[in-house]
Amino acid sequence: MNPSWRSTRWRRTPATTDRAVTRADLARWIQSYERAWRTAGTASLEQLFTAQATYRDAPFADPLVGREAIAAFWEAERDGPDEPFTLHWAPVAVEGDVGVARVEVAYGDPAVGVYRDLWIVTLEADGRCAAFEEWPFFPAQPLTATDAR
Repeated sequence: MNPSWRSTRWRRTPATTDRAVTRADLARWIQSYERAWRTAGTASLEQLFTAQATYRDAPFADPLVGREAIAAFWEAERDGPDEPFTLHWAPVAVEGDVGVARVEVAYGDPAVGVYRDLWIVTLEADGRCAAFEEWPFFPAQPLTATDAR
């Protein structure tokens, strides 16, 4: 693996504040994310993400950059505000400006698709997300490198 690739790939903008993210901050953001996903349109993304936020839907995916790109992704990915789903989550860690949560989302009623994810969320002092990274796991996904071959 090329070390310069890794350092470029993982580089992110440093926090603009010394204020540490708390579990309560992470909870507010995840609750707002769920509410926004259940709301028609994408206007609520302005309260969720900074103007130049990055959004990765998988750890090796190239990030979407900016609210407009995130909005287009959301509109393409969700079935609409009436899409039935449940979201359960628990905090894993908070450090500096980053919160990490274990998330389970079940789509449908009854559930036809279940995802277990890790969400890595970098929050600004105003509570909006500057960087979002999702590590999704789902049934039938290869669990090891050997399984993926």
